[in-house]
Amino acid sequence: MTELLQAAVSPPNLVATGLLVFVLLYWLTVIVGLLDMKTVDLDLDVDDPGDFHPEAANSSWFNGALAFFNLGRIPLMVFLSFVFLPLWAGSILVNHYTGNTSWLLGVGFLLPLFVGSLFVAKVLTLPFVKLFTALEKDHDSDVVVIGKVCTVLLPATSSHLGQASVRIDGAPLMLNVRSTGTPLTKGDTGLVIDFDATRRCYVVEPYQVQ
Repeated sequence: MTELLQAAVSPPNLVATGLLVFVLLYWLTVIVGLLDMKTVDLDLDVDDPGDFHPEAANSSWFNGALAFFNLGRIPLMVFLSFVFLPLWAGSILVNHYTGNTSWLLGVGFLLPLFVGSLFVAKVLTLPFVKLFTALEKDHDSDVVVIGKVCTVLLPATSSHLGQASVRIDGAPLMLNVRSTGTPLTKGDTGLVIDFDATRRCYVVEPYQVQ
């Protein structure tokens, strides 16, 4: 473990380690409720990855490339987490086995490692595409969700998304939620009153169960 830590902070691996620390700090802020997964995200109009055509116009090509790597279907930070982790591991291994101690050469290794990590992330995020697609379609059941009482699992405010659980026919359903104004903390009960199509989340107001 000591050798790994030493390698992580060695000059050739500093950039990769910094990127990994960045995503770890981000998820820490999400866990404590300071940010939500969509605070840093891409707003893309993406079609099926099979519609990716390199000969299309520049903007269409760019969006198609992002869609190919599942961006627009999963939150940006989820994708970057799966990019930076293999990038960091690859940097540690490459610099170790080449005996490299140069910061500049270490940065040079990052470009091919980054390209490879993009494809690794594409594969690793495939299960999450299905998960987030299912969450995106939850609003199709507004008729049974709106008006239901939910239990807050992750803190939510009017600007930051949290999570809540609502029971439908006895089965728990996880929802991305924001409050109407009054912050909601873990364990609070709330009433689902609307669906915010822009932010793809439900609007919840505080509610006291009688």
